[in-house]
Parts: sequence; structure tokens; C-alpha cells
Amino acid sequence: MSIQWFPGHMHKARLEMQSALPKVDVVIEIIDARIPYSSANPLLSDLRGDKACLKVLAKSDLADPRMTEEWLEFFERSESTRARAVTTEDVPTIRRLKSAVIGMCPQRQGRLINAMVMGIPNVGKSTIINFLAGRKVAKTGNTPAVTQHQQKVDIGDGVILWDTPGMLWPKVHNPNSGYRLALIGSIKDTAMDYSDVGFFAARHLSQHYPDRLAERFDLEEIAENELGIIEDIGRRRGCLGRNNRVDLERASRILIQEYRSGGLGRLTLETPATMQRERLQTEKAVAEAAEAARLKDEKRKKRFKAKQRAQRKSREMDASRRERRR
Repeated sequence: MSIQWFPGHMHKARLEMQSALPKVDVVIEIIDARIPYSSANPLLSDLRGDKACLKVLAKSDLADPRMTEEWLEFFERSESTRARAVTTEDVPTIRRLKSAVIGMCPQRQGRLINAMVMGIPNVGKSTIINFLAGRKVAKTGNTPAVTQHQQKVDIGDGVILWDTPGMLWPKVHNPNSGYRLALIGSIKDTAMDYSDVGFFAARHLSQHYPDRLAERFDLEEIAENELGIIEDIGRRRGCLGRNNRVDLERASRILIQEYRSGGLGRLTLETPATMQRERLQTEKAVAEAAEAARLKDEKRKKRFKAKQRAQRKSREMDASRRERRR
């Protein structure tokens, strides 16, 4: 299944960001600590270019702490990027983000610093802004697309935050990223298939965190495939329908909600090595798809030209026959 979700307000938001960025000193990109690669919008990276960027790994209390440290180290290798991990349970850490922003803009000494806050839907952007402002200035919610308009927020010490709507990109080329985004709740549930995402989660967790699955769902052993895992979860949680058959969608919903809530523990779905491997695979797949589309277009043009020549020849022959009859 291809998971795509790009409401109209996201296209408008992209145009507004593009227009405002020349006035911005630093970009604060909020990403999800559980999927730092898949939750980093490639469109935002293209828009900001080499502008200074503070990567904020939100919801780090739901992510594997060892993996979070690995990601922080990875991001800090870039000269124009700094990285911090935060959680809404540790407000002082969030408030120290302001000092990090000021430290990244030494050239703005004594002048206002404009910092644009970017991120995908439902990543915790508005919650972080509210803590930085010390008051509720941005709407929050557990569903994507709560913020749909830009706003400016003065958080003191000469720093102005530009809040922007959560934005995905028109086509998620990497299918694994699409599933991960759906799994953490960055894509509206109405735009995804629970069973499909549940099977993805079962496959990944059985490979990387089998002990967590077994412990949370009281499984004696992990089944050999994702169907077996979902069925076992369904039986343990009473997701049975007619003839004692497991309701796969209900069981998948349970697995997804357990992951989102942290019931399975602190789990990370990707590493820097995963990112580099999948990025190469995606680039290759996109290039191959573009080449296939080009060849298909060339064949279509050839067929069209051949049809035109045949029609022209037919008209010429008809005209010649009419001329001979005269």
C-alpha cells in the first residue's frame, strides 16, 4: 500500500515558508526521535538550503536512548547543524533551546533573531513552542494538521519564533518511511490501512525488539511471520470474530496504539545506517521509475507520430484517387 497524505493547506504552507525564509536567521526543525530520518521533511531541507538549523528530536522519552545519542552525534557532524533531544516531561531542556538558537546566531548580537519552527504533523511542534513562550500560544492535539496557519511568537531575549503548519511532502517515495510515519501518527488514520501498518510494525519489531513484543503481549514465542504475530496478539487481546477467527484490523490497531503510547517501551525504528541504505535504495528506485516513465512517454510519442503519418498518408492517397477520377 502507498501511504500518501498532502492536504491543500500544506501546499499553501510550503509557498509561505519559501517566501518568508530569506528573513529567517535560523531554522528549528522538530523531528520525531523514534524516526529521525523519516520525520525529516526533504522539502524543508531543500527550502532552508545551508541556513543554520537546530534539529530537535522530540518525544525522546519514547525512543531508544542509545539510538537517540547516535542520531545526535550524526546530526552534529554537519557544520551548520546543532541537535538536541527533548521531552515534554523535561521542560527546562526545552527552554534551553532558546539559548542554543541565540548561540547559533552570533552575528545578530543586539538585534532580533527570527527562528522558523518547521516539522511534520503531530511531531509536538506546538507543545514545544508553548513551553518556550511560557504560555499557550499554539493549538495542540494528538492528531495531525492542528496548526494550519503561520504565526509569530515573541519568546523573549530577542528571539521571535515563526510557527508554521506541520507539513509532509506530496509523495513519500520510500515505502518504509511512509509506514513509519503512519505508525507514529503523523498521517491521519483515515488515510492509512491499519492492517497494512500493523503488519509492518509486527515485522520490524519481531526483527529488532522481539523481547518487547513477547513481554507486552504475553507471547511464549514470536511467530515466524507478521500474520502469525498479529493473529497471536489478536488471540491474547480477545480480537475474535465468527468461527473464532482473529479480526486482523482490531489486532493491528492494538499493536499500533501500544507502540504510539509507549506501551512497548522506548523503541526507535531507524538508525543512521538505515537512513543511508534506504536513501540510496530510494534514489535508485526514483531514478528507475523516472527512466521507465521517460521510455513510456517516448513510445507514446512514437505511436502518436506513426498514427499521424498513417493518417496523413491515407489523406494523400484519398486525394490522389479523387484526382485520378477527375
